[in-house]
Amino acid sequence: MEGRIHSVETSGMVDGPGIRFVIFTQGCLLRCQYCHNPDTWDRATGNVVTVDSLIEDIKRYVPYMKFSKGGVTVSGGEPLLQMEFITELFKECKKLGIHTTIDSSGGCYSNSAMFQANLKELLKVTDLFLVDLKHIDDNKHRSLTGVSNKHILEFAKLLSDEAVPVWIRHVLVPGVTDDETDLRNLSAFIKTLKNVQKIELLPYHKMGVYKWKELGLDYPLEGVNPPTEEQVNRAKELLEI
Repeated sequence: MEGRIHSVETSGMVDGPGIRFVIFTQGCLLRCQYCHNPDTWDRATGNVVTVDSLIEDIKRYVPYMKFSKGGVTVSGGEPLLQMEFITELFKECKKLGIHTTIDSSGGCYSNSAMFQANLKELLKVTDLFLVDLKHIDDNKHRSLTGVSNKHILEFAKLLSDEAVPVWIRHVLVPGVTDDETDLRNLSAFIKTLKNVQKIELLPYHKMGVYKWKELGLDYPLEGVNPPTEEQVNRAKELLEI
């Protein structure tokens, strides 16, 4: 079983509990204006790797993962574009007693029979989902990411119905994702979910801007600064974090 990945991080500390072996997959259907990994968008590029080769690499870090109650996180890009590959990878992780996490926007979620069947198998070997809710307003979501959020919210509801543990993530961009009404509506939606263990507010940053320039792309949020501490604290109040 082969998959396309962009890169790996062997000691991640922010993508799930404990120390994480983080795998960034190649390919994404969203075009988020603040994306700090636009080099992961193209599904035809990246490094082709096998499950076996990744597991051999992961094995070297198992003691650190288990000591810190960490594990393996697959991020992106969008991991759900390669569900069969990730399912096989996670099956091998489970043989090693490793905690498994997926960081997903849900942007490729589909009601097709094939997608649903593949997702069902993946859920059997996934301990935690980090679900990135970009914007609760559909029109604003389309402007921010290029796609509707309707199937993404449907994905979040499915994970709730299946009782899969979830951390909700929301990137706070001044003037884009920080409207008071939108944050209240996002909070109300999150409250309808029965599986949320944690809500993470991620302040917008500019660390990926150089990648846009390297790729010859115009950065859509030119001139937008990271939120102030006051703005972050206000958003946390509205999200009831």
